[in-house]
Amino acid sequence: MTINIGFVMDPIESVNPKKDSTLAMMRAAKKRGWNIIYMQQSDLFIENSQAFAEQQLVALTEDQNSWYQLGEKSTLPLTDIDVIMMRKDPPFDNEYIYSTYILEIAEQNGCLIVNKPQSLRDANEKLFTAWFPDCPPETLVARKESLFRDFLAKHQDIIVKPLDGMGGVSIFRVKIDDPNVGVIIETLTDNGQQMAMAQRFIPEITEGDKRILVINGKPVPFALARIPAKGETRGNLAAGGRGVSVPLSENDYKIVEKVAPTLVDKGLIFVGLDVIGNYLTEINVTSPTCIQELDAANNLDIASDLMDVIEAKLQ
Repeated sequence: MTINIGFVMDPIESVNPKKDSTLAMMRAAKKRGWNIIYMQQSDLFIENSQAFAEQQLVALTEDQNSWYQLGEKSTLPLTDIDVIMMRKDPPFDNEYIYSTYILEIAEQNGCLIVNKPQSLRDANEKLFTAWFPDCPPETLVARKESLFRDFLAKHQDIIVKPLDGMGGVSIFRVKIDDPNVGVIIETLTDNGQQMAMAQRFIPEITEGDKRILVINGKPVPFALARIPAKGETRGNLAAGGRGVSVPLSENDYKIVEKVAPTLVDKGLIFVGLDVIGNYLTEINVTSPTCIQELDAANNLDIASDLMDVIEAKLQ
């Protein structure tokens, strides 16, 4: 029986075919003869306690300039799909949460959702590191300016960032003598109305912010070290960072060993761990990337490995 695999994602026309990890997953599904189904968040809905979506079949081509063709839209129950990949990029806002509720209804009726909807809600990509106290650097999550100022006074050099962003957006490095510390804290906390995060600055960022991909608790043996551009402290590729493949270090494996059992228990099948130096800084569960970069550098097929796990779970 042919497997139907659905992708809830950003607009397909916005995909960069040379880098996109969701496209790598689609190609791996195509090799197996699976039907590929495209959806956006706006296509999902509930009617009479049943989850539906307006869906389109996707046909992939080898043309980099015109790499997909979409079929006609049809409205069908989500339970007609065997597995749904939730690949919508952050921000993690109320609309994202509502989508997980819809996907959870489909899950309760037999559809495999990657990653598990409840765990997408539970495992905030910044906050989730606190569940593994031996792994992250010194960290503060708060909204009171006085707490951030005390944390800065203690560590002298910190990174401050929002809890719901991605791609390096609104991440600030703040030193003790920074004249803008007040406005940075006010901006990120909306004048004390929302939580933000601060972490001790890790000098090893010059060697890269490593993205470690973990599939059902098992790490890909190479990480993508995202090295900041000159004059930057953010390694994110979206912020101009340069990606270099590096083998996992002994410490990287130790971090994965500590985190992996919880990821598996929570149904977080495909996860990206961010590691700077010896410290875990984020646990990316919404739409981890870097598949194509690591494949190209190391002759891997990470998306196929992921599909192997999914096929085994469906059986």
